[in-house]
Amino acid sequence: MTLLGYDIGSSSIKASIIDVETGNLVASAFYPKEEMPILSPQPGFAEQEPDSWWNNLVLATQELLIQPWVNPDAIQAIGVSYQMHGLVTIDKSHKPLRPSIIWCDSRAVSTGDKAFNELGSEKCLASLLNSPGNFTASKLKWVKDNQPDLYEKIYKIMLPGDYIALKLTGEIFTTPSGLSEGIFWDFQQNGVSSMIMQHYGFSRDILPKITPNFSAQGNLTHEAAKVLGLRAGIPLTYRAGDQPNNAFSLNVLNPGEIAATAGTSGVVYGVSDQISYDPLSRVNTFAHVNHSAEQTRLGVLLCVNGTGILNSWLRRNVVGQDISYTDMNRLAASVSPGSEGLSILPFGNGAERIVGNRDLGCVIDGLDFNRHSKGHLIRAAHEGIAFAFKYGMDIMAQTGINAKVIRAGDSNMFLSPIFRETLASITSSSIELYNTDGAQGAARAAGIGAGIYKSPREAFNGLKVVKSIEPNSTLQSSLHESYSKWKSILDKKLA
Repeated sequence: MTLLGYDIGSSSIKASIIDVETGNLVASAFYPKEEMPILSPQPGFAEQEPDSWWNNLVLATQELLIQPWVNPDAIQAIGVSYQMHGLVTIDKSHKPLRPSIIWCDSRAVSTGDKAFNELGSEKCLASLLNSPGNFTASKLKWVKDNQPDLYEKIYKIMLPGDYIALKLTGEIFTTPSGLSEGIFWDFQQNGVSSMIMQHYGFSRDILPKITPNFSAQGNLTHEAAKVLGLRAGIPLTYRAGDQPNNAFSLNVLNPGEIAATAGTSGVVYGVSDQISYDPLSRVNTFAHVNHSAEQTRLGVLLCVNGTGILNSWLRRNVVGQDISYTDMNRLAASVSPGSEGLSILPFGNGAERIVGNRDLGCVIDGLDFNRHSKGHLIRAAHEGIAFAFKYGMDIMAQTGINAKVIRAGDSNMFLSPIFRETLASITSSSIELYNTDGAQGAARAAGIGAGIYKSPREAFNGLKVVKSIEPNSTLQSSLHESYSKWKSILDKKLA
């Protein structure tokens, strides 16, 4: 028996198959091989076509199934992980009405700020645990205000994973965790927020039906099965946003446990059993995948939009695409810590929550044409990303989330020795890297949702630490000096 997991990212779609008995990875594939484009029709806008996710999912699945050791008839359940905070609007024929407004789009910042002021900060934070901010509800309000004719045609709104689940099953569902990430969920009422729906003038009918993250959520249709090369009737038994799912994939389910990821964006995600929030909403609290009315499990999320996207920008535009990421890491390693006074603030991918939902743009400070090389730029970028994590983790600590051990998948920016050693040393945290990713986590979660695994302990058979990184005391003193300079540059930008 096997389980299939999909991870719907903004860069690519990944598919993985897990063996139920051993918990080992059977096969994986992703598509496209280069990052999916993000459309930006105006400054601050970021959109993707929902059907491009589906088309790339089909291609990733087909690549998965041509591997001779994969038996499609053995797949018992499907799980879906997806990029958070996106808005998909569909009509009654289930067709998207416009491109999805995705997570790094900044257009709704003023909309959310206005609602926060009108509703009152204490009321919002007590009920929603967040400002309406630049989240899905505020993006929908932007559509309502700016594209009223299109808004009138909306049958349902969905998160990106909800749309993929619709394409797989024909069923329209969402989850409490998903609604909380869109700022539609009231934690005091334990239900859809009547306050936000009324304030924004939304009908309750515009939302999908609600189902738990782990549950029977429909079966693979004959039409989808034919396109994918799978058998019809396979149950979809799990869906979750990519960061709660990343935490799940690392077995981060209990208070005090910490997960991180560093793909296009970077995230540190800590689990708490206490209802807490940052008064300035710079880090955000959502329902975790195992949250319920009976058991409080909240994820406190720090997000840095400009993470792997900065690294890939440097490769495309500075280093050259004939140079691999591994070679870039070697170039960075040839430069001493601190990058000889070169500092980079990696804030060039939309409004950043940790700086008050401001779009500061990327800042390169101290560039010396006579001293600095490609290696300096790469190292300064990797250090700058780690410094942004440090800055946000200090804010997280004010909500009671203190990282002693950070768990992450052995992928993306965590493949960079400079990034992971800088992060461990500047935060004084140990880092454990595991042989997993979001698609594998979604597959394991599908096993729980289908009742194949009776507990998370069973599901995580096969999860192993592949690398550990400890803080480097020799590195720490020079990094703290570099971080102080980095932070002073940020403070001036925020002044």
